[in-house]
Amino acid sequence: SDQSYDLAVIGAGPVGVSAALMAARAPYNKSVILIDAPRASGALMNEKTGEDLSIGGPTGLYSKALRDAGKRISVGSLKGMGLRDDSIWNEIVTSCVDLASFNARDTVRQLEYAGVTYVQGEAAFADSGGSSSLFITSSDMSIATLKADRILVATGSTPFRPGGIPFDGKRVFDSDSINTLDRLPKSVAITGSGIIAIEFAKIFKNLGSDVTLIIRDNIPRNALMKIGLDKDIAALLVADLTRSGIKIERGAQVKKFHVPRGNDKAPISLDLEAKGGGDRPTGAATSLKCDIYIAAVGRKPNTANLNLPAAGIRPDTYGGIEVDSELSAGASGGNVYAAGDVLGRPFLASTGMAQGVAAIQSMFQEDLKDRQSDDDEYDDDNNEDDDADGPSCKVGELCNSGAHFDPKSLASNPFAFPVGVWSSPEAAYYGLSTQQCKEMGINAGEGVALYAECLRGLVFSPNGLLKIVFDKENGQIMGVHICGDDACELIHYGMELVKAERTIDDVLGNLYSAVTFHEMYRIAAMAAVDQAGARKRRAAAGKALTARNRGLAKG
Repeated sequence: SDQSYDLAVIGAGPVGVSAALMAARAPYNKSVILIDAPRASGALMNEKTGEDLSIGGPTGLYSKALRDAGKRISVGSLKGMGLRDDSIWNEIVTSCVDLASFNARDTVRQLEYAGVTYVQGEAAFADSGGSSSLFITSSDMSIATLKADRILVATGSTPFRPGGIPFDGKRVFDSDSINTLDRLPKSVAITGSGIIAIEFAKIFKNLGSDVTLIIRDNIPRNALMKIGLDKDIAALLVADLTRSGIKIERGAQVKKFHVPRGNDKAPISLDLEAKGGGDRPTGAATSLKCDIYIAAVGRKPNTANLNLPAAGIRPDTYGGIEVDSELSAGASGGNVYAAGDVLGRPFLASTGMAQGVAAIQSMFQEDLKDRQSDDDEYDDDNNEDDDADGPSCKVGELCNSGAHFDPKSLASNPFAFPVGVWSSPEAAYYGLSTQQCKEMGINAGEGVALYAECLRGLVFSPNGLLKIVFDKENGQIMGVHICGDDACELIHYGMELVKAERTIDDVLGNLYSAVTFHEMYRIAAMAAVDQAGARKRRAAAGKALTARNRGLAKG
């Protein structure tokens, strides 16, 4: 049955949901249909109830839930009480499902209140319908058609699956299918050196598993520095992996997989070789055994089943949709837009949602202009002496244009968005590193504060640091880099310092609440103006922390 809507959104992750809600609400008030294929959304389903747990949630929702479960549930204590592994795993999974279910139900409630029509099924452009007609194939294989004046593609991304890896969703997983894991593994091997690999390594270590990271690079921090992490932050994350007991196989890759058939309790055996092939150095491991294996080696846009050519859209080599500054996908009818991971890097929910907002503003900018005209006419009648002008609708730096959020603009602007790594400890950064400043001709300095230098950090979470990068010429803060507890929260104050062009003196002049992590900003600013004294203080704090960590390890 041909139904017609003002907007059809394909994909019900955070990007698609937020865009659908925005278009359905004032000032747009559009008729919106949201189409999603739950089983293509990170395999996050409640099989007992059939509930889609992924709706409205980011790709890493399940890993975040696992991370929090590992913090709240002491696997070692439960084992000490005599609980079996399957009982412990059921407790962990129930905790994760409850969290995801709460988010999913809240999302459905918001969609209902906003009047958004939500349907489940695989959407694809119809061969004969141009860029305004979609086929929707339901789980029972029934097919419905609909038309929409405008279409937003927000189908996210899927894990990159290298050839030669026998993915089966039982013993060998990617970073999405790991959501279906049905037991607590005794040992885990993970290939990858980026954010996702590190997150899962710490998650399973905290859950009591023996973890081995297989990294192609001989220097683990290099991969983290390539995605923008400061060298000291990257080194601290790698050091934490080692301190946690995670084994790192450097300069290695898996040559061959030996996965037992019909015996899930028998370990997987992995043959290792040097990066690029060949023998590993003398003394290096040539094989390892594990209960499960995870490949966390990147993601790619999820567009394969959309039949994009039927709409006149040609994806790039990786399946990504190329857009202009208005986030228009260049469809034959000029009515298809795209946002989020389907555009490629940076594969972040925050930037994807900003792109979704920008796309809605771009495709319905005439509505805003009409509303602005009405508002101006009202203001003229009621405020004849008011000469203020400018657009009435602002969301951060967005206003009727996606120019700040298309992939090219994001890639070229180091101040476009903050980055957070939800490992344990967390890491986050915003702005420039010292190296980036140097490449731009800025004479930059650093001010560093250890978590152990502030009271809250010393008592509760001493392992970590906060770094302020500043211009030596005028003291202006150019970047903030953090590794430690609550780093992903703390970075937003740092972002405001950079965006507001605050200086080291501004930070020194502020008063910060006692026993908070924010005190580190002032400690780092003090370090910036007294480098020699700061080095002595950090050395003393570091020596005490090392002794403390050794004592805890012995205990």
